[in-house]
Amino acid sequence: MPARAKKSTKKFEKNHLKDAIEKRKDVAKIKQRQQIKTKKQARNAADKARAPDDEDKPAVPTKANGSAAADLSKMSVDEFFQGGFDLPEQKTKGKKAVKTKEVAQKTGKRKREDEDDELDDSVPEKGSPFASEDEMGSDPEDGLEAHKDDLDALAEKDPEFYKYLKENDAELLDFGEDADLAEVDQLSEEEEVPKKKRKKSKDKKEVQQEAEDDESEVTTAMVRKWKTAMVEQHSLRAMRQTVLAFRAAAYVNSDDDKEHKYSISSPDVYNELLLTALEHVPKVLSHHLPAKESSSGKVRIATDSKKYRTLTPLLKSHSASIHHLLENLSDAPTMKMTLLCLIPLLPYLLSFKKVLKNLIKTTVHIWSDTSTDEATRITAFMLIRRLAVISDASLREAVLKSTYQGFVQGSRITNIHTLPGINLMKNSAAELWGLDPNIGYTTGFTYIRQLAVHLRTSITHPTKDSYKTIYNWQYTHSLDFWSRVLSTHCSNPLLKSPSASPLHPLIYPLVQITLGALRLIPTPTYFPLRFHLTRSLLRVSRTTSTYIPLAPALLEVLSSPDLSKPPKPSTLPPLDFSVALRVPKSYLRTRIYQDGLGQQVQELLAEFFGCWAKHIAFPELIIPPTVALKRWLRTASSLPSKGNKSATNRAEREGKGNKNAKLNASISLLLQKLSANAQYVEGHRASVSFGPSDRQGVDNFLRDVPVEETPLGAYVDGSRKQREEKERVLGESRREDEARRAQGEKEDRDGDGDVEMLDGVEEDEEDDMDEEGNGSEEDD
Repeated sequence: MPARAKKSTKKFEKNHLKDAIEKRKDVAKIKQRQQIKTKKQARNAADKARAPDDEDKPAVPTKANGSAAADLSKMSVDEFFQGGFDLPEQKTKGKKAVKTKEVAQKTGKRKREDEDDELDDSVPEKGSPFASEDEMGSDPEDGLEAHKDDLDALAEKDPEFYKYLKENDAELLDFGEDADLAEVDQLSEEEEVPKKKRKKSKDKKEVQQEAEDDESEVTTAMVRKWKTAMVEQHSLRAMRQTVLAFRAAAYVNSDDDKEHKYSISSPDVYNELLLTALEHVPKVLSHHLPAKESSSGKVRIATDSKKYRTLTPLLKSHSASIHHLLENLSDAPTMKMTLLCLIPLLPYLLSFKKVLKNLIKTTVHIWSDTSTDEATRITAFMLIRRLAVISDASLREAVLKSTYQGFVQGSRITNIHTLPGINLMKNSAAELWGLDPNIGYTTGFTYIRQLAVHLRTSITHPTKDSYKTIYNWQYTHSLDFWSRVLSTHCSNPLLKSPSASPLHPLIYPLVQITLGALRLIPTPTYFPLRFHLTRSLLRVSRTTSTYIPLAPALLEVLSSPDLSKPPKPSTLPPLDFSVALRVPKSYLRTRIYQDGLGQQVQELLAEFFGCWAKHIAFPELIIPPTVALKRWLRTASSLPSKGNKSATNRAEREGKGNKNAKLNASISLLLQKLSANAQYVEGHRASVSFGPSDRQGVDNFLRDVPVEETPLGAYVDGSRKQREEKERVLGESRREDEARRAQGEKEDRDGDGDVEMLDGVEEDEEDDMDEEGNGSEEDD
């Protein structure tokens, strides 16, 4: 039988217990604020000593980002191709780390932080895309350790009193999880109730709040009540309750043993709660903490105000819940809505670098997943771009690095179904590198140099499989991606010239690397890869007016045996060059492969010469390729003839041509268009009064004439429209076939179910007949 409580104990519980609990809460909160304040002062002192410049100055890579960024930004293009392609080594922190440690000891940092620094995954290393928590700011959660230790000591010293607190005031024991959010209620009371009436209405509100808190099961009426309060009154109390309930909803299927204040059992309530929290919590925050955005995209929030300090735990809790929900969502509309509602919260999360690190990683994964719905991926990119716009230089660099890494991982598998999604990633990510050209140059130089290192290693240390590091989809897509970045931001109409862009110096190394990869293995097996890289270089040449000698690489394809000798008959389907890097052996020397190669070469040659159709030196530019094309055409079209005295080689004398009239006719037509365009340029060039040394006159030649009005330009434009129409028809036909196939599979499944049902009915009828037969025999 338990001992009876003393009279003094009962009297204390009746008269003084409530005040004692309140006093304990106040003391704990004061301790927490003091510890947070001390840490903030120490961090600010360290930041001032480390980086006295403000954040509005141009981004200069600091030690936190590694000295490699500064070295790369200062390196010229000539140095890039001279001193080898080894990446610069990163120096250790040295004395700076010791100094930071001494500051930590003086400010009273706990041993827990030293233990956290030893974790591999939670704290990034130097030079990683994300800065560490110590560099970007510490969490207020560290200040709760002292209070938790006091509570643990109380549980050991006075277990009965600890049990009483757990039953009657669990909020005090759960200080780190929900007690900080309780301060939101006090802030709400201060705003909603005048000072004179605040004291009188306090007891009544406490009774109502306790009655509401006792209801752990969320109902539709509760959600609607919170929604009304947030819409009409912008109530912080209702927002707090919504955030707590949303946290329980986000972790509803989680395996952890964490207990939540609320529980949700109805799907309708769950759906309405998600909609309410995602839609109205950002609006309430915007009302109480409006974000001011400047013309440059910078966002200002009063982070030193009492409201922000009070709402900080709520912001971290809500963002963590949304992040957990994103990781476990599979429904595309819900995922899209969650991402859209997360965008207005980004300005309030800029102080929480660790939260943003996890959020960037999850969002980039959604954006780079080719199996995700296209609308959802576009929404994910909107969030990534918004974060890159409003963030500082260090976080913007982290966004660029994470985006590129996600793109490389997402482009590993390329086929007819994933190619549109990969092109979406290229076009969207290329836009990010124009937000901050200086950071764009640094990151672009780093990754282009990395591609050069791989190519140089493959050339200088050739092994059986060394070429596989170059001849794969990820390397090819990376070169194509950087060609899109440079062609997009070096051809900006706001620039006086393409060379005015900070990214323009990257054109030369990219072209050199692409040409080196293009000729690494000059065999017919990898001609499709050569065509992919040629298109990347054509894009750069067309948009930046940079001459790139691509004709020799294409003439090499014409000179190969697959195009100059008679092909073998074959019944194979046409090869889709858009999703092929290498050709299967069964296609080599076949008629279907020869037709495809001829079409690709003729198309790319026309596109290459079309880039310079208005140039004043076009007649001289086409002389060597024209001679080579005419020689090849004579060889390929030659027929066996004993009296062929004009034959210049053995192949012409013996008549060993390719016997492909279609291919030869297309090359002959291209030669005609080149000749007509040369005459067109010569006719306009005859009337000019300047010489070749007049650079401005040369650049302005035929500037006002559209390229489509030139003979070659009109031919290239017409061919391009025909290809686009053909691709559109093939795409529609492919989609119809897939829909028809899916419908057939569905009907087959439904048919199997009907057959099973009929089988069951027949079995029942047979059983009934057997029973009737047995009954009649018994009657007999």
